[in-house]
Amino acid sequence: MNHPTMPRRRNLIVTATATLAAALVLTGCATTSPEPESISIGSQAVDTEFLTDHNLDGLDATQVIGRLDTMPVADRPADLIASVQPDALVLTDDQDRETRLPMPDDEVYISVAPYREQTHDCHFHSLTTCLGELANTEVQVTLTSKGGDVLVDEVQQTYDNGFVGVWVPRGIEATLTIEHEGQTGTAIISTMNEDDPTCITTLQLT
Repeated sequence: MNHPTMPRRRNLIVTATATLAAALVLTGCATTSPEPESISIGSQAVDTEFLTDHNLDGLDATQVIGRLDTMPVADRPADLIASVQPDALVLTDDQDRETRLPMPDDEVYISVAPYREQTHDCHFHSLTTCLGELANTEVQVTLTSKGGDVLVDEVQQTYDNGFVGVWVPRGIEATLTIEHEGQTGTAIISTMNEDDPTCITTLQLT
């Protein structure tokens, strides 16, 4: 015979599971850990316990970005969100903890997902969840400043997530051009403001 409280218990479990899943998509959750051990990098305090728990201890923002963005999609951590913003790499996890790693003073990381037919809206690139259409694809990447200076001109391969990453000098606007198999797409990028996008998903190859 079923106990009368069993349906309610099942509902509570479902609710708790949904709440945990929702926490994973948030990039601005405040940490709830009591006084975690931290170190200061520049003017920001970094939660070293958080980094150790996610096997990122001893790494700065540049190194974490390099590790996570190039990682095979199947190996990416399901309990970690890494949001690339112009001034910091914001890390949150399924325990509602957050820490921030400062970005370099002179560069901003811009991720681009060139596409032919399918894309998605994005503003700040998520290293562990964003997926583009063209994974593991060789492309020609050119970045040209408003003054005509060529800042990047090289062949790169998109990562397993369909993105290619470019470190861009701060304080500029530039035209990014990507070519693949006779098709070309362009996008204007900016590193002048603290809320400029780091995730470019509007570059269509035609």
